[in-house]
Amino acid sequence: MQIDRRRFVGGALGGGAAAALAPWFPAWAQPISHGIVSTLPTVSGSDITLRIARQTVRIDGKASRAIGINGTVPAPLVRLKEGQTARLTVVNDLDEDSSIHWHGLILPFYMDGVPGVSFPGIKPKSTFVYEFPVVQSGTYWYHSHSGLQEQLGHYGPIVIDPAEADPIGYDREHVILLSDHSRLSPEEIFRKLKVDPGHFNMQRQTLGGLLPGKDQPLKDRLEWGAMRMDPADIADVSGSTYSFLVNGHGPRDNWTGLFRPGERVRLRIINASAMSIFNVRIPGLRMTVVQADGVNIVPTQIDEFQIAVAETYDVIVNPVEDRAYTIAAEANDRSGMARATLTPRVGLVAEVPPLRERPLATMQDMGMVAMASGGDAPCAPEHAAMGHCVLPPADNAAADHAAKGHGSGGMKHSMRDFSVAPQVKRDPGVQTISPMPVDRMGEPGQGLEDAPHKVLTYHDLVALDRNPDVRAASRSIDIHLTGNMERFMWSFDGVKMSDHHEPIPFTLGERVRINLINDSMMSHPIHLHGHFFELVTGKGDRSPRKHTVLVQPGGTASFDFTADALGDWAFHCHLLYHMHAGMMRVVSVRPKGDAE
Repeated sequence: MQIDRRRFVGGALGGGAAAALAPWFPAWAQPISHGIVSTLPTVSGSDITLRIARQTVRIDGKASRAIGINGTVPAPLVRLKEGQTARLTVVNDLDEDSSIHWHGLILPFYMDGVPGVSFPGIKPKSTFVYEFPVVQSGTYWYHSHSGLQEQLGHYGPIVIDPAEADPIGYDREHVILLSDHSRLSPEEIFRKLKVDPGHFNMQRQTLGGLLPGKDQPLKDRLEWGAMRMDPADIADVSGSTYSFLVNGHGPRDNWTGLFRPGERVRLRIINASAMSIFNVRIPGLRMTVVQADGVNIVPTQIDEFQIAVAETYDVIVNPVEDRAYTIAAEANDRSGMARATLTPRVGLVAEVPPLRERPLATMQDMGMVAMASGGDAPCAPEHAAMGHCVLPPADNAAADHAAKGHGSGGMKHSMRDFSVAPQVKRDPGVQTISPMPVDRMGEPGQGLEDAPHKVLTYHDLVALDRNPDVRAASRSIDIHLTGNMERFMWSFDGVKMSDHHEPIPFTLGERVRINLINDSMMSHPIHLHGHFFELVTGKGDRSPRKHTVLVQPGGTASFDFTADALGDWAFHCHLLYHMHAGMMRVVSVRPKGDAE
């Protein structure tokens, strides 16, 4: 039966409430959604206009200042078609420079939208026209790459339909765009982090927890304290200041998506937050992951997955019961939750699961996996050869191993041993060097190790189609993710972007292995602009292709990529305040001869 949309929304929220909420949101993110259908207003076609301006939003009943596009936060859904030429006219109505970066899209570098790297930015009260061929399909998103504007709501989804029949069959689709919002200005958040990096952490261990035996025992607390490390430091900005949003709606506003029992529903899940890694599950409903970062994968059934900032996952759910389900996106430090509802009809809601116990960092998160496992580190010989982890010493080599400072029975590992990372600059911005980091791409993420159900890992991802380039890498590069958590300083190889303008050079067409080594105790989502890369997870010519990879604390992640896009490209941590603090470099791809 056809249901009038206006009457439907009014019946769900009360006419006054719906009328009050509706103007803040684009059509795709309205409080009650039938899904993305052809009749739903989107910005699409070959000539699109987007206007950036300041505005006000209301989240869970409270007003905040924001930056929106075409008068809404989140921004309009941009729907494109593989094979078309996109022309997007962006009008900057702000009193400051702005930009739009088309996250995950393959395009000429001068259309990538990173001020100071690929173009000069969009000046106040001026217009810039992005024009590029659309050469891919899938779920992506767009956002500002200027200052801290992204935190204020300057982001929106992109859906690109394939030129041929979509191999993913579904009856209905919803965009689930996750984000974080604070009534504090992003400049104030950054200032507080620089003054006191633990300012927003309200979940530290206490004496009140020690007495009944909660969290770490006294011995461990004293050892961690001596190292000036806080095992509860999982997220820099927490639910103490953030509201976690689904499609711009706070938990109390409860964005609601509709379905008919028996339908295959496609959820295009995007993490557009500034700083928040989410653990996503739908209690009572299994998910089948069909796409990662816009690239189709062999369908794999799971119950939960961790989604880093800037990643996207498309999942299929098949609710057959006439009941509601809660979409729960729990912040990885368990300080809050983004919540939405899938339901066959308005008025039905499901129980919202309680927040689970927050995780504590371990010795493995310090890159001391051998200590954590009694010396039996899960280290592949090829990674040991590259220095990314340490194989357990043979009996006759134990003395040598100890003599080199790697310890034996006592395991006195130094976390400031620069000999294991000779390219890292000795600097106050480098607090620790992981002594024994290992590949952690087969793990589900902090706090999910003991989940009683199936949690996605990168090792579960298998590309649906054969990789376009299956050559072996001709060289490899180690890049250390470095920082000082006590001073909120972040960098690559101990050098901030502001202190080093020389790009990382590549030759057009070369195949390179990048080894990311996380020397910090925080997760880092690393994004390479203008390229896709293949994760090194043993899947051969079906290795998963991604544009963003989450590197677990004290761990490593390796990927192969083909430098097939000329120009200068940003390469950075996608935690906004980490990038702003210096965790960014430029990758330069030049024709052979020019790069020499």
